[in-house]
Amino acid sequence: MRGSQRLVVGLHGESPSCRGRLGAIGLLILLAFAFLVSRLWQLQIEEGEHLRLLSENNRLRLKRTPPLRGVMYDRRGQVLVDNRPAYNVVLVPEDTPDLQTTLSALSNYVAEGVALTGRGLPRDPRRPPYEGVVLAKDVAWSTLAAVEAHQLDIPGVSVEVSTKRRYPADGFAAHLLGYVGEVNPQEMTLFPGYRMGDLVGKFGIEKKWEGNLHGRGGGQQIEVDALGKRLRVLGEVEASAGQSLVLTLDQDLQQKAEAALNGKEGAIVVLDVRTGAVLAMASRPAFDPNLFARGITTDEWRGLLEDPLQPLNNRAIQGQYPPGSTFKVILATAALEKGVITPATRFSCSGGLPFGNHVFHCWKKGGHGSLDLHQAIVQSCDVYFYQVGQRLGINAIADYARRFGLGNPLGIALDQEAAGLIPDAAWKKHVLGAPWYAGETLSVAIGQGYVTTTPLQMAVVAATIANGGTVYRPYVVSRVLSDQGETIKEYAPEVVKEAGIKPQTLQFIRDGMRDVVNSPAGTGKKAQLPNVLVAGKTGTSQAIPGTHGKGTALPRQYRDHAWFIAFAPADAPEVAVACLIEHAGQGGGAAAAPVVREVLDAYFTLTHGEERGNHAVRQEAHLAF
Repeated sequence: MRGSQRLVVGLHGESPSCRGRLGAIGLLILLAFAFLVSRLWQLQIEEGEHLRLLSENNRLRLKRTPPLRGVMYDRRGQVLVDNRPAYNVVLVPEDTPDLQTTLSALSNYVAEGVALTGRGLPRDPRRPPYEGVVLAKDVAWSTLAAVEAHQLDIPGVSVEVSTKRRYPADGFAAHLLGYVGEVNPQEMTLFPGYRMGDLVGKFGIEKKWEGNLHGRGGGQQIEVDALGKRLRVLGEVEASAGQSLVLTLDQDLQQKAEAALNGKEGAIVVLDVRTGAVLAMASRPAFDPNLFARGITTDEWRGLLEDPLQPLNNRAIQGQYPPGSTFKVILATAALEKGVITPATRFSCSGGLPFGNHVFHCWKKGGHGSLDLHQAIVQSCDVYFYQVGQRLGINAIADYARRFGLGNPLGIALDQEAAGLIPDAAWKKHVLGAPWYAGETLSVAIGQGYVTTTPLQMAVVAATIANGGTVYRPYVVSRVLSDQGETIKEYAPEVVKEAGIKPQTLQFIRDGMRDVVNSPAGTGKKAQLPNVLVAGKTGTSQAIPGTHGKGTALPRQYRDHAWFIAFAPADAPEVAVACLIEHAGQGGGAAAAPVVREVLDAYFTLTHGEERGNHAVRQEAHLAF
């Protein structure tokens, strides 16, 4: 009985301790279960989508295909700008277990001279997971083969095919065609849908026509292995090429214009006088757009920016120069239209015109003697036009200059077109806070003083005189083509304004310009062609006002600029040309007229073949006009 009581007491005495242990074990099990549930909640609910994407990306990837830019053709269908394949070394950081080891191994296989642009791989918050980082661009075949052959040593590294823009050699039409580069963050705000690495136009036609040329990107869904190497394509949306452009440019004529400028700094513009189409636009010195297409280095970019000859500057539309005596055709037009002189009005030139306490000199020291207006145009007498300017006054001069399109951008579809400057009394009062002085009108009368123009503007002046008084907007693109080569838009000539000049006045000016080239006394005889009648006007302008800059022995910055504007054939015009030779140190007749002669000779050879007789050229031109 006592034994059984002890047994019962013992059992009862151990019961609380036992229950405590069981409770603790139960609590631990409960906590463990709660932890598992919490972890499952985190993995399945909170991070489920992210982890699913990571898992899928270990096997499936979405690979974006950049768009292919449109092609540029010249007016005859010759390719000017297109695309070429390029091979880039790309790393997906998520696919490599040890980034530095992979980069170190990769350096053994990258051809000498190819930079690993991604070394260090700075974090880019815009980069989606599993999107590749370009380490080396446009690599050689030897590098491509080495990378492909050593995939096991460089996990996460692959070679991808991209495209590079291909431009003509030797800077051909560089300022007109422009160049591309990789889009930057600021540009991405202007172009929704662009991604880092996409090409975007930075200058010239490439920039101005970006919306047409760019195209639309595509993509692929691909399956990859554990090393990130592509196994197969599961689905694809093809990229669509950008629209192509047919330019008004004539490749052969452009080459001739650039060759005529070899060794000189300056610009040439060639226009169809009947439409305003730009047939050639040359600016020298130039640059190689292919530097930008492949990725310009810091040293190369600095070299272009610091070059004193400014090769990046498109002198044809950005350069602003005093027009010199080419401006006299506008002065003569204004004087006849306003009735301040007649064609028979004569002035005497003894080599200078006293005005106040200053003598305004003529370019011919001994003077020209007594001249009428026709003779004054042909011989480019400064003293004659000083007196014409006095009779007109600055405001009338400015009015007629603006009628020819001067003083404002012409609206050509290129960026950074300069306006030039046509001053008047109101302009000076507003800008300089000073009145206009009569002596300043004399300087403007011969294209000096405050007045500045661009070569494109002066080509339009010549074309407007030639075509009977219509100012056309210069244009460089004639058609836009779909990626199938079909014309989807065609550009017709656009009239900016009618100059409002009497036909007899323009005919008088044309006759004067004809004799500038073809008369024994003319200043532009070096522009003569044997079988085509050329009309033109010479000009020499001071680079630094008040200095006499003739002579190539002078420091470059003091030398005069040389101008020549022309149209041909004189009696049935087709084409107008403006040429500016910067710091030539010679007059327009000596330095610029021979250049224009070369360009016009090339134009008529290209357009009229070997039938260069006066009769054939004039008759064909007359029918076309």
